[in-house]
Amino acid sequence: MKLVDEADIRVTAGNGGNGCASFRREKFIPLGGPDGGDGGDGGSVWLVADENLNTLIDFRHQRQFRAQRGENGMSRQMYGKKGEDIEIRVPVGTVVTQIENEEVMGDLTRHGQRLKVAQGGRGGLGNIHFKSSTNRAPRKATPGTPGEERELRLELKLLADVGLLGFPNAGKSTFIRAVSAATPKVADYPFTTLYPNLGVVRVEQHRSFVVADIPGLIPGAAEGAGLGITFLKHVQRNRLLLHIVDAAPLEEGIDPVEQVQAIEGELEKFDPELLERPRWLLLNKVDLIPEDEREVRIADLLERLEWKSPWYAIAAISREGTERICQDVMKALDAQREAEHEAAQSEDDADSAPR
Repeated sequence: MKLVDEADIRVTAGNGGNGCASFRREKFIPLGGPDGGDGGDGGSVWLVADENLNTLIDFRHQRQFRAQRGENGMSRQMYGKKGEDIEIRVPVGTVVTQIENEEVMGDLTRHGQRLKVAQGGRGGLGNIHFKSSTNRAPRKATPGTPGEERELRLELKLLADVGLLGFPNAGKSTFIRAVSAATPKVADYPFTTLYPNLGVVRVEQHRSFVVADIPGLIPGAAEGAGLGITFLKHVQRNRLLLHIVDAAPLEEGIDPVEQVQAIEGELEKFDPELLERPRWLLLNKVDLIPEDEREVRIADLLERLEWKSPWYAIAAISREGTERICQDVMKALDAQREAEHEAAQSEDDADSAPR
């Protein structure tokens, strides 16, 4: 299914029911007094993260959602029924923004996480609330308040541990095919990948990570060139970036070093923090370089890039070198999670320490 990662919707909470102004009228009970009940509250609108969804395509067909109105109050001190809430299922990783003021309301990053995006109106008060020693027959009742109404933008940012960067035709789709069960389209022309693909890489039976194949970036992507501006946001959630470069370009005049530097520039323009993210270099298609030239070519690329982070020489099409990468990525992710757990534990200990 094609990934749809943005959608605009309108949500309307239910109005509160009106309070009732009535009086008790029964035989043998003179001066029964006020007995109007309150109106019921209106239903609210909630967004709920669901790990079984991976696209916002459903919102292409339905864009308006309205919760139920609260019932009006009735005589005999009967309160109106509360309007039912509605729950809108969205993929895990959805960011919710108010269109009117660009305020981010929430970020749904866990399965089952709920976010109230429109509060239902309060029910009105019946006249039983307004009786007093000086006003024994109040005819006053208040109307219910309107429910909130909002225009929202839903933006899906993929929750992948690892993101693949690289120019079109660098071999990202071939790499994800080699290491996971994902089957993205592979062809010998640019922009074969038109939307992100996710693959689960299983290193052992109970150890795995998720990798995202981000569509190819080109210079100017941060300003909207090519497909980059649409998908650069997905990189923001990745713990580790694998920068894949074609080490043996067939076309003359293509310099792998310039391609790496161009993507670094786009990352910096889009979000400078992305350059601080762990990023490993994967020199792909080394099988196309003669063996007697391979070592010299690789050394030259690394020297010109002044590359200090881990790097790997691979041939994704034949899976050469991919198993070692997966093992090393799994170890790095485990180390990151352990460090985060220890940091969180230290914060909890500090909060619970006596002052």
